[in-house]
Amino acid sequence: MAASIKFVSMSTALARGYQTGSVDANGQKPERHVSDGDGVPCRHCQEDVAAGEPYLVLNYRPFPAPQPYAETGPIFLHADPCPRFPEVAELPPVFAVRKLFLLKGYNAQDRIVYGTGQLVPPAEINASAAAILARSDVAYVHARSAYNNCFQCRIERV
Repeated sequence: MAASIKFVSMSTALARGYQTGSVDANGQKPERHVSDGDGVPCRHCQEDVAAGEPYLVLNYRPFPAPQPYAETGPIFLHADPCPRFPEVAELPPVFAVRKLFLLKGYNAQDRIVYGTGQLVPPAEINASAAAILARSDVAYVHARSAYNNCFQCRIERV
């Protein structure tokens, strides 16, 4: 039986911290840029930053603590406050305009569960994530860019 899922974006508290100058996973303040409107997906609202709007680029570690499997990498975030995408099963808007995502399952100790990695088009994300989460050894799934491995959001059981 497939699990019911929800998409979980970066917390508002964390986003506001970065937007007000908190340091990233590298201990650096986020860089501020202006979007050209081409492919700058915000990890908080799950929408692309519109052309002419400011955004931040920062190093993000979507894990509670450093450890060998705690990947870090660049992400984008609106420079100004934006509403957080709700924790629902509905595919976030930013996913629909991309071609492919990497889904990976992680266990309760935040380690990759080998054999769960899949390259998935947007139309198959919900079903694929639910199938990965149906495994008893998987606690959550990461959705990442298939081309750059950048973290997009976490997917959890409902």
